Amino acid sequence: MENYEKQKSCPTGTFPYTIKAGDTFYKLSIRFNVPLDAILRANPGVDPNNLQIGQVVCIPSSPTPPVPPCPGGFYYTIKAGDTFYKLSIRFNVPLDAILRANPGVDPNNLQIGQVVCIPSSPTPPIPPCPGGFYYTIKAGDTFYKLSIRFNVPLDAILRANPGVDPNNLQIGQVVCIPSSPTPPIPPCPGGFYYTIKAGDTLYSIGQMFNVSVQALIAANPGIDPNNLQIGQVICIPVRPVPPCPGGFYYTIRPGDTLYSIGQMFNVSVQALIAANPGIDPNNLQIGQVICIPVRPVPPCPGGFYYTIKAGDTLYSIGQMFNVSVQALIAANPGIDPNNLQIGQVICIPRPRPWPCPRG
Repeated sequence: MENYEKQKSCPTGTFPYTIKAGDTFYKLSIRFNVPLDAILRANPGVDPNNLQIGQVVCIPSSPTPPVPPCPGGFYYTIKAGDTFYKLSIRFNVPLDAILRANPGVDPNNLQIGQVVCIPSSPTPPIPPCPGGFYYTIKAGDTFYKLSIRFNVPLDAILRANPGVDPNNLQIGQVVCIPSSPTPPIPPCPGGFYYTIKAGDTLYSIGQMFNVSVQALIAANPGIDPNNLQIGQVICIPVRPVPPCPGGFYYTIRPGDTLYSIGQMFNVSVQALIAANPGIDPNNLQIGQVICIPVRPVPPCPGGFYYTIKAGDTLYSIGQMFNVSVQALIAANPGIDPNNLQIGQVICIPRPRPWPCPRG
């Protein structure tokens, strides 16, 4: 192998480089960001097609472009793959603003290590926001999404931000979100207030509290059924408690039906409906108060009263008090032997004396 000078002297403005396996002048021009013809001129007599491992060549230093002034902006050092377009996206600055801030810089020939000026993104003026609040734009925000998020009409946001381009919101931009107008709280005599939650409609609220949509609208004059707002307070008119002379009140629990309540208190469904005029048997509401008419206690001359307990039957009661089932039925007209209710009061007629054995 030809013996090359290891400490080759390179002219000013260049530096020595020792050829390695795979090197070409073209690859070196890419690696050191130096034009190919500049390397050729710096190495007269060197055959670029026959570079030898260990051969020393001269690489011209890459000229350093002048650093542009950058008032109000900041300097950025070009890295591999950078373009002015990518920098405009990265720093949210218009491409033409970057070009104007770097006069004389060839945007098609940016060099690694080159320092350029990134002008600061113009800060849109902050609009006045009486009665509202300020919000800082984040990635992905649009005025439409903000109107949904804060329950504010889109046109109200547009009006609160005059001069703001809704199609060019910038990350970090401050905009005004007008407060959602709070409807006045209606008077609610004899009723109670309810605060609107996500997904509520007058129909679903009516179902919840067993109140018609018409009654809700009447109790909330000026309400817009198609534009309920989260946090809005409305009046729920209370269903009047029916009068219940001689009976007692019962509060509906989960799973109750008039049939199950009738079974519980030994009262027919018809009697419950009669005692609760206007009741909808198919739409009982948890918390609704109804009247349970009391079954009259049978007269019991010469006997005594007994309160039905769990597991009791007329047969077991008869065995307990030495009274026949027939005598119990006769003493309690209208009793249903197959439907005794816990808490039901019945008459136990005077029992027959126990027979005494002779002797």
